[in-house]
Amino acid sequence: MKPVPTPTDFASSDAYWATDLGALLQRLGTSASGLATSEATSRMAKFGRNTPGVRSGTSALTLFAGQFRSPLVLILIFAATVSAFVGEGQEAAIIYAIVLASCVLSFTQEYGASRATEALKQRVSHKAVVLRDGAECAISSEEIVPGDVIRLSAGNLIPADGVILDACDFNVSEAVLTGETFPVVKTPGRSPPEASVAQRSNAVFTGTSVRSGTATVLAVATGDHTEFASIAAALERRIPETEFARGIRRFGYLMTEIMLVIVIIVFFANLLLHRPLIESLLFSLALAVGLTPELLPAIISVTLARGARAMAANGVIVRRLDAIENLGSMDLLCTDKTGTLTEGVINLDGWLDVDGHPSTDVLLWARLNATMQTGLKNPLDEAIANAPGDDGATLGAFAKIDEIPYDFIRKRLSVVAQHNGGGCILICKGAVQNVLDACGFVKTTNGYEALDEAHRAAIDAKFRRWSSDGYRVLALATRQFESQTAFGRTDETGLAFAGFLLFLDPPKQGIKQALSALALRGIAVKVISGDNRYVTAHLATAVGLRADRIMTGEDLSKLTRSALFAAVRQTDLFVEIDPNQKERIVEAFRSRSHVVGYMGDGINDAPALHEADIGISVDTAVDVAREAADVILLRQDLGVLVRGVDDGRKTFANTMKYISITTSANFGNMISMAAASLFLPFLPLLAKQILLNNLLSSIPSLAIATDNVDAEQLHRPRRWDIGFVRRFMLSFGPMSSLFDFATFAFLLFIVKAAPATFQTAWFIESLTTQLAIVLIVRTHTAFWASHPSSLLAWLTLAVAVVAIIIPYMPIAGWFGFVPLPLSVVLGLVAIAALYLLASEATKRWFFGHESRHSHRKGR
Repeated sequence: MKPVPTPTDFASSDAYWATDLGALLQRLGTSASGLATSEATSRMAKFGRNTPGVRSGTSALTLFAGQFRSPLVLILIFAATVSAFVGEGQEAAIIYAIVLASCVLSFTQEYGASRATEALKQRVSHKAVVLRDGAECAISSEEIVPGDVIRLSAGNLIPADGVILDACDFNVSEAVLTGETFPVVKTPGRSPPEASVAQRSNAVFTGTSVRSGTATVLAVATGDHTEFASIAAALERRIPETEFARGIRRFGYLMTEIMLVIVIIVFFANLLLHRPLIESLLFSLALAVGLTPELLPAIISVTLARGARAMAANGVIVRRLDAIENLGSMDLLCTDKTGTLTEGVINLDGWLDVDGHPSTDVLLWARLNATMQTGLKNPLDEAIANAPGDDGATLGAFAKIDEIPYDFIRKRLSVVAQHNGGGCILICKGAVQNVLDACGFVKTTNGYEALDEAHRAAIDAKFRRWSSDGYRVLALATRQFESQTAFGRTDETGLAFAGFLLFLDPPKQGIKQALSALALRGIAVKVISGDNRYVTAHLATAVGLRADRIMTGEDLSKLTRSALFAAVRQTDLFVEIDPNQKERIVEAFRSRSHVVGYMGDGINDAPALHEADIGISVDTAVDVAREAADVILLRQDLGVLVRGVDDGRKTFANTMKYISITTSANFGNMISMAAASLFLPFLPLLAKQILLNNLLSSIPSLAIATDNVDAEQLHRPRRWDIGFVRRFMLSFGPMSSLFDFATFAFLLFIVKAAPATFQTAWFIESLTTQLAIVLIVRTHTAFWASHPSSLLAWLTLAVAVVAIIIPYMPIAGWFGFVPLPLSVVLGLVAIAALYLLASEATKRWFFGHESRHSHRKGR
């Protein structure tokens, strides 16, 4: 075998799309029957995995270095270094140690979260069918190498750049590369060397998807050498920022702005008070660290990753962590009925002629059509193939000549078969109206008759009756040909209507309970189906959904964009919907301020999955639907989705707990300290004491991801609200500061504490109140009635114990702490107890007021 050139040679130097196929196969060292497994393994080692463009993983070193990118941390390290040079070596060493400990703590949490996320993503990796050792086999798309021969059919994502060896009615959607909305026809051949991506009609590209038909493709370029790789980074940047991520970013900006103002004022005020420059700088920067929610990224990463793991245990794989919040915020779910509201196990219950009588001819033709077609796999064809009846001997008398694959415009599929070397028969199967449109005759017991209005009315009456009984009805038509070897869509004319196929897909067991569970969580369900109005309304009634507010695809096509936005409010069932209309419906609901989830698993669901706030698909979906989805259900079951919604809301609630903590005691303590520094003759806390306080108070926060969540917080969608955060800050921050000033007054005027005693007492008081507020604001109910998770409770208790005993430990002198008199300890306990009671009362008032405010707004 000739040496194999590198992929770069083909992707850049040579226009492989303009090369003769024989020469290309030879240069790639392969053949039309594919590679040997041993050769493929060798090429994998040489070329690497087929993972184009941006890598999702982040190295441990990069992530660790990122912990030090904060300007505050860098300035603090610089100031500590200056402090060491001017003789304060011990204090500088303590500051270095605390900063390093904080960064290591954040790194371990973020790195663990990123590894867990990558492991979850591997569970939904894409598969591709290739020829290895001359036989078809399914492998991960990442294992494809140059020279592989790939089989493609409708619904597949194309895993490598390559050229077409053979194809049948092969249409590819290349919008991801070219922006062209409509699929393009691909055929074997050669394109000009100077042809652009859009003009290479014989080539396919990574990341595009098969819309219809089948093809065999020779892989030429993989991984970073594909056309997709060159734009992968830009594609990732196009992912819209979620409402939650945008809110978190704005919250960070808000806190940073407040911090900068306070730090600048405190720094210059201390200089005006003639305090040492280095001491004033370190105090101001330490104050900034205490004010900044520097652990927020780690808290969010850990909380989301834990949420993703919990969801995976419940059968929901998250492809994009940001989507977890949207899943919890979802208040409207759009879904098809097959497999979601129904069992998804379709049975062929009837094969009837045009008069409604059982017909073995209709069953035979249906079997030939279903078993010979090679395009889009679907459960209807499987039901036909598995129906009881013919033993296969009759089928064996037919040979396939050609096929006209299914597409979503014609809504029909035709197969041409030849009987024992005689004439050919074209067998067309599809939606009743679409098959009728191709018919000119009707096959009756008396022979062939012209298709007139009477026949049409009779066919339509049967179709309506069976549909109203819950059957899905397809039509079958035929046409005889004497001698012809190639067929196309133009041959689907003058067909003879032969009969009906009746399928039954009963409602899924437990679906009523699942729909009720969604309703209890404030999630409305809208059905979007390509099926007719009668069968959809029958199913909706059976599962407990409203069936009287229906919009058909024809009605929808007559509405303007704004008219549709208004009409969707009064619609529950969208029926006879074309694929392109699904995206319009989702857009219309989003325009009504709904957070919309869309559940789909087909080729034509991809645009709607992209448009929805949260795209939901299943593990068995076609590649293009899974790629478009944000979350993947391992079972097509709304019960699984209900548990996923609960997990999403738990994740949101726990993330908001850290925000609440940051904006209550932590924020209030730092504000109080800044104010006190302007009036006290000494600093209320030394820089190293502030940093130690910040480090210790952060430890329990990392356990918030494990915390329990009140049941009432799962009963309605939760959305980011910067106004809520601001109101919370203005309610709890000043109240915290009030007790801080009470502590200052106690220490200054009653105890008359020396600076070291003041600083030690204030350190203990501020740290224990920050720990206590965690237990207060984590629940909307009384804190003693809602139990925190074991990890959060034990970490909080452990840090509280450390805070109390640290002045009596050998390291106390390093931080400037001194033992406290019993009278001071008792006073601090009394103030802390009053603070807890006041915080609990403030919480009751605040959440009661928020609840009334939400009801007034109709949320």
